[in-house]
Amino acid sequence: MQHTTSIDQVQLQDSFVTIGSFDGVHRGHQTLIREMVQNAHDQGSPAVVVTFFPHPIVVLKNLHGPFYLTTPEERAELIGSLGVDQVITLQFNHLLAGYTARQFMTLLSDHLGLRELWIGADFALGRGREGTPQVLGEIGQDLGYKIHTVSPITAAGEKISSSQIRALLAQGDIQGVARQLGRWYSLEAVVTYGDSRGSKLGFPTANLDLAPERLLPLSGVYACRAYIGDAVYQAVTNIGVRPTFESEPVLPRVEAHLIHFQGNLYEEPLRLELIDFIRPEMRFSSVQMLIQQIQSDIQRTLEVLPNASQTPDLSA
Repeated sequence: MQHTTSIDQVQLQDSFVTIGSFDGVHRGHQTLIREMVQNAHDQGSPAVVVTFFPHPIVVLKNLHGPFYLTTPEERAELIGSLGVDQVITLQFNHLLAGYTARQFMTLLSDHLGLRELWIGADFALGRGREGTPQVLGEIGQDLGYKIHTVSPITAAGEKISSSQIRALLAQGDIQGVARQLGRWYSLEAVVTYGDSRGSKLGFPTANLDLAPERLLPLSGVYACRAYIGDAVYQAVTNIGVRPTFESEPVLPRVEAHLIHFQGNLYEEPLRLELIDFIRPEMRFSSVQMLIQQIQSDIQRTLEVLPNASQTPDLSA
């Protein structure tokens, strides 16, 4: 898979293309992309995903703060794992937002030799979202491509969507998030230096240096799998503002205690899979009470993780 941030660097012929933000690369995205890839490769054509960063909603609604389920790099890697040949991440700005549907599709046709456009039934693009499936089909008659629409899928009776996943994360519903994603929600970053408070308590933690726009779940304690290269550890992770120690407002932190791990993780990449919500974050009246609770959290994590599958149960 090739990943580029400029369509000017790409020149293809007879491409099968899908377009979207694809934040999270959830099960709905996966179904669409897999079907497109299979059909493209069956006909000897390249499969291409065109996506955007920043997210169009972030630009058009001038949003600030945590929003994203995946970084552009994580998203491209997940898309690539589905068999896509080319991922193009375009910079979304007000200039691009001003393109008409015909202008944008002409751009894709010129560079990708567009043969088939694969979209969801409720898809729309272009200035004022004028490019509905019907309009895109009419443009395709002029530009020489066909439209293929894919029906949405559901999880637990709910339509799968990135916005629904964000809502479930806000509730700490990790199992619900996993059913929508088809995998456990993960956070990955380089381990950075903290204040060593965990080590002083007897529970050293790895602090993840996440981008501030990365969306975190409900503040609390989570049972996690921690991946360091090929090694896997059980971990109890606190996500939040540490109210026992912080009296002033601070940004949420992600601090993972890797059970039975010994060594130095500073400046090393670490990935956490969130498997279960253990408890909400709380303030303790004494350090001793906090230590006792951490011991209880570790015990609970050791009970939960051995029974957790590598992939979530999608039938619930």
